[in-house]
Amino acid sequence: MQEYSYLLDLAIILLFTKCFGLLTKRVQMPQVVGALIAGVVLGPAMLGILSETSFIHEIAEIGVIVLMFCAGMETDIQELKASGKSSFIIALIGVLVPLVGGFGAAYIFNRPGLIVSDGSASIFLQNVFIGIILTATSVSITVETLKELGKLKTRSGNAILGAAIIDDILGIIALTLITSLADDSVNIVVVLLKIVGFFVFAGVAGFIFYKFYRRWVASASKGLHRHAIIAFVFCLVMSYCAEEFFGVADITGAFIAGLIISNVDKTTFIQSKFDTVSYMLLSPVFFASIGLKVSLPSMSMAIVGFSAVLAIVAILTKIIGCGLGAKLCGYKNYQAKRIGVGMISRGEVALIVASKGSALGLLGSEFLGPVVIVVVITTIITPVLLKYVFRPGTAVPDQPIPAGQEITSFYEQTDSECGEGK
Repeated sequence: MQEYSYLLDLAIILLFTKCFGLLTKRVQMPQVVGALIAGVVLGPAMLGILSETSFIHEIAEIGVIVLMFCAGMETDIQELKASGKSSFIIALIGVLVPLVGGFGAAYIFNRPGLIVSDGSASIFLQNVFIGIILTATSVSITVETLKELGKLKTRSGNAILGAAIIDDILGIIALTLITSLADDSVNIVVVLLKIVGFFVFAGVAGFIFYKFYRRWVASASKGLHRHAIIAFVFCLVMSYCAEEFFGVADITGAFIAGLIISNVDKTTFIQSKFDTVSYMLLSPVFFASIGLKVSLPSMSMAIVGFSAVLAIVAILTKIIGCGLGAKLCGYKNYQAKRIGVGMISRGEVALIVASKGSALGLLGSEFLGPVVIVVVITTIITPVLLKYVFRPGTAVPDQPIPAGQEITSFYEQTDSECGEGK
């Protein structure tokens, strides 16, 4: 019976994520919030009905890969190119400000009399590492929310996507720098060369795939399903190569694969197929799995206080840092707010970084609870704040999406809202 329990787990996840999604929709919140809350309710933090098994983890990983692949297909490449410099500045300031803020919060609390850490690294390195955790951005939550709101193909949406990719690279560099100080086996030069190598590889692979697609796949008059299959194969291969050979996040490889696919003739057809599989299985499992990770240990008042401060710092530093970067690049005030809010969510990225730091003694066990709390709060609050900053009346209407290019989502499309000007 145990070997078939995953079937019941999937049924429970699909039912609860949809029910909670409908409930949050009734109170004017994005349905992705309901899916996240469903995971927390079902997981060890509350009812304990489900736990994150290896099967759920792997399905969730495919879910986030498909989500970012679809985001790549829906991205306006010309707008992304135009915002390249801006995205770098937004990402850079959006990394530096949370790094300083996280270090400052840890510096105040990580001392005798308040919180005594059991990490093996020096107190200074531990404080820096907590700042590095706050630099992480999990853009998958933002992508799904913007898709639900119909605002992914806007200037703010493209800036968020571009900045998130660069944020990921800067985060890898920062993590490598701090781990190299704690682990002599890590070589920062090798890591930087791998990052450069990945983008060279992505350019070459994208060029070859595009030529292959145009000459062979697109020439066939029948068998449209082969387009979706070939596209998915390319997405998975790019995701695998990014992680396995270059140490870059698999979702970065998936996003770039989506950008390449967005240039082919059958993009709309391919996207419709991925929307279906995402709606039916992958997206609900992914969002629920984030909630299933939540398991809070017993905490002292000092740790509770640190958790509250760290959560506030995590939210404000991304809004201020990325918003300031956007303003420096000429974005309007309402666009800067949207970009800053869109970068708040830490999600599974912060948990992965924290687990790596814990293994190296850079993060004491006392700080794992606060990190989990920050992840939960930022993950849930991001869709809520996005709905607020994209509310009607905040800007002039955006240009309508061309026919056949409508953005669909795992969640039912909400009522149309006022967009933003270019």
